Amino acid sequence: MSSGDVEAGLEDEQASPTVSDLFLTFLRVAISGFGGALPFARRELVERRKWLDPREFNDLLSICQLMPGPNIVNMSFCLGARFHGVLGAAAAFSGIIVVPCIIAILLAALYLRYGQVPEVSGTLRGVAAAAIGLFVGMGMKMAYVERRSPHILVFALLAFLGAGPLGFPLPMVILVLAPFSIAAAWRWSK
Repeated sequence: MSSGDVEAGLEDEQASPTVSDLFLTFLRVAISGFGGALPFARRELVERRKWLDPREFNDLLSICQLMPGPNIVNMSFCLGARFHGVLGAAAAFSGIIVVPCIIAILLAALYLRYGQVPEVSGTLRGVAAAAIGLFVGMGMKMAYVERRSPHILVFALLAFLGAGPLGFPLPMVILVLAPFSIAAAWRWSK
């Protein structure tokens, strides 16, 4: 077997995960992603496993944000279905949901009992700050991918300002900005 055959085999393995790969990868993402799993999903799916390139990740995330429910759950379902249909979707979905649900039930019980202890609430504020840092880092990586399309960054900033500091409801921000963003992307791609 030549080195080219080995490289092609590795690419095929990375490009087409098994059903158990989908389950275990999304399980790893779920367990790693306290406070937000998307940065960990990007690292696993784009950088480590190479199942998606950076632009595909951004595109899939965009679609998943328009669907109801948590973005990472939508992403697990879409990516699982892409590779193995209903079985892949079920495996990826199970990986992202089962263990975190068990952990959430246990943590909720502990929080109800000990949540008012000053050390516990201080710890939770620290975890929240770390989660914000993870999202900022992921946003910067996504922006770097889209640097050739500056109009995308303009719409991202407008969406942030509208839904964040200005406090407009997110559905309204999406409904107002989406047609203009789509038109700009269409025009820019020509």
